[in-house]
Amino acid sequence: MHGSVILLGPPGAGKGTQATRLSEVSGRIILSTGDLLRASVAADTELGRAAKGYMDAGELVPDGLILGLIEAHLSTLDTDQGILFDGFPRTIPQAEALTALCHIEMVLCIEVIDDAIVERIVGRRMDPQTGEIYHVIHKPPPVSIVGRLIQRRDDTEETVRTRLSTYHEQTAPLVDHFSSLGLLRCVDGGQNIDQVHVDLLAAMKEESR
Repeated sequence: MHGSVILLGPPGAGKGTQATRLSEVSGRIILSTGDLLRASVAADTELGRAAKGYMDAGELVPDGLILGLIEAHLSTLDTDQGILFDGFPRTIPQAEALTALCHIEMVLCIEVIDDAIVERIVGRRMDPQTGEIYHVIHKPPPVSIVGRLIQRRDDTEETVRTRLSTYHEQTAPLVDHFSSLGLLRCVDGGQNIDQVHVDLLAAMKEESR
């Protein structure tokens, strides 16, 4: 039986990328609230319609909505494998509610400065045909597909700055919260993807000793 792990960090810190790699190594199941919310919006569910306005504005979806979604999804998973929470919790009340639903073994915080986050997100482009994500500087797309690439509507600098402001106000206090519980491990997310992965694995192995 594995304990669950929370990946904490600002939007664009690379939580999704690292969650995928950590899942492959540890066998834990990824639970991404972003993916769950986008699926609900795409399916035009009651929750999706309620959440869409908050998401488009770069604001946090209210606790009541997100907790209902998480609890419902957890009931469909084998939590004995352990869960990798990507993008949840985002507030201290959410964190307190989550600890009542499953055992949290550790919290891995990926730290990245704001300006680097803005550069990462605003430069992202997606190929609608394949779903592949490129970056105008760090991962340029093949010239042949540039014309069909799109920028997500919430990947503008204004929206990213709003999301970062919301993160610092409502989510960053989780750093002190989890640190006080002895669960927090921080890594430098400004490094390349492979090094961040190595550092996260080291933090997980250290905790399991």
